[in-house]
Amino acid sequence: MKTITKITTLLLSTMSSLIFAQKNTTPSLIVFNAKIHTLDNQNSIVQALAVSDGKILKLGKNDAILKLKSSQTKVVDAKGKTIIPGLFDSHSHVIRGGRFFNTELRWDGVRSLKRALQMLKEQAQRTPDGQWVRVIGGWNAYQFEEKRLPTLAEINEATGNVPAFILHLYGHAYLNKAGLAKLKIDGNTPNPNGGLIEKDIQGNPTGLLVAEPNAYILYSNIAKLPELSAEEKINSTQQFLTENNRFGVTAVMDAGGGFQNYPDDYGITGKLASQNKLTVRLPFYLYPQKPGQELNDFTKWISEVEIGSHDDDHRDHLEYHVQGGGESLVASAADFENFEKPRPELSPAMEGQMKDVLSKLVQNKWPFRIHATYNETITRFLNVIEEVNKETPLNGLTWFFDHAETITVENLKRVKNLGGGIAIQHRMAFQGEEFIKRYGKKAAENTPPVKDMIEMGIPVGMGSDATRVSSYNPWIGLYWLSTGKTVGGTKHQGERNILDRTSALKLYTQGSAKLVKLDADRGILKENYLADFAILSDDYFSTADEKILDITSDLTVVNGQIVYADSIFKELINPLPKAIPEWSPINFFGGYQKN
Repeated sequence: MKTITKITTLLLSTMSSLIFAQKNTTPSLIVFNAKIHTLDNQNSIVQALAVSDGKILKLGKNDAILKLKSSQTKVVDAKGKTIIPGLFDSHSHVIRGGRFFNTELRWDGVRSLKRALQMLKEQAQRTPDGQWVRVIGGWNAYQFEEKRLPTLAEINEATGNVPAFILHLYGHAYLNKAGLAKLKIDGNTPNPNGGLIEKDIQGNPTGLLVAEPNAYILYSNIAKLPELSAEEKINSTQQFLTENNRFGVTAVMDAGGGFQNYPDDYGITGKLASQNKLTVRLPFYLYPQKPGQELNDFTKWISEVEIGSHDDDHRDHLEYHVQGGGESLVASAADFENFEKPRPELSPAMEGQMKDVLSKLVQNKWPFRIHATYNETITRFLNVIEEVNKETPLNGLTWFFDHAETITVENLKRVKNLGGGIAIQHRMAFQGEEFIKRYGKKAAENTPPVKDMIEMGIPVGMGSDATRVSSYNPWIGLYWLSTGKTVGGTKHQGERNILDRTSALKLYTQGSAKLVKLDADRGILKENYLADFAILSDDYFSTADEKILDITSDLTVVNGQIVYADSIFKELINPLPKAIPEWSPINFFGGYQKN
């Protein structure tokens, strides 16, 4: 009887293995007739690829791959277009950005101030009572052909009695007269710490809010604006994720952010994740909100939250999990990247507060990331990290600095010795001109020192810092890395710091994955790697420099599933429902504006 049972078990096991093998050798998707840049070590280019169970099954020549198809295989003719691995934005605020995307008029990519003001006027006319017109980041004065900012008079004329809030980076914001009245800001309203409410000679507020350099005055007022309903937030987040897919983004690391409380403000993305409706892989970081309470927050989260993904094959769903702590660990460590103002001096209390938090994180093997713009700040942070490391060795714990625009070679060596990494973003593409005005052309040539980072073997990942500073469009970052130019066309980077296009792209793919030790199965198009890729609207590797800014994805695939399709592939996916509410600027203008 035991022999029969053993034979039966063996037969069932063999049948199960055969079924599994058959499942894994039958492609669900084949894309052929393409120029596929694998980004492997040889920078191989192949014609076709096959996908099964969310992973790359095989790559090669058209004939060889097409032989694998079955009656269940979806076959896509790429018509000779370029395919790249999916882009991985290592620093964005997509969870917060998604909740508000449908409310926002995006000036990202708009090339004239005249057009921007016309859009503002049109949106004011359709915005209902109780709502605001809002332009929240992703643009600057130098992208406009007029090379100037709007005036308050122009904003008031365009918006009339509809309250309006327009954020320009994290430097300043404009409130129209109706907005000032709605927020009850008058001549008696005091300036917040590190902020300025500009007044005229009669002592009345003009509508200009200035970070000096503390951005709290800006984002605390954004937080007072009306929110969408739960249903609208779900739609809004789906719209924003799809907008990221439109540019070939398949993964995002959310860096937390001000007024983004955990777990309350994560309910929308959490619900989408549970319903398998996310269209990007989305590891995220936890960002404490109350100054002085950071250690309490992290102590609580450490006891309640499990770090990282524990699903090794990623076939059934996209990653959505806590990746660690940051990007702000303590409020006293905030060195605001407002290049219109002098560098902020951090409180002497910062070191003690940060050490308490870092010690707790390291003792519990929690990865961390730290917002750090200036080298002077980084020096102080490294002193703390080195001190913590002596007491509780990091032992390969994942950690990195975000931004690091003015970091020196000396501090890069310290980062390297501590096993850290750097997440860079295209903030200088939006703030390069202001940086040059304050610190000079010479200083801007090495801001940030990308080549030094790479040559020293430090893990470097690329991202956007969307949506309130930079645009979420990753091609701005790839344009900036490969030309050294801002969105206004100013070349600020020195020749040494300019990357070739392949090296730039690798920072936005495997570089971001390596930053958090996820590069074993992504960032390259290779057998048994994740099937995350994009068919581009133009050949990134050969198009003119300025045309890089116009690149989008014609087809984006995440985990082997088509999540975005346009142009000749439009019929391959059901269109996303319209944005709600009906008056949403997304229904009339979309998101990023192409030339």
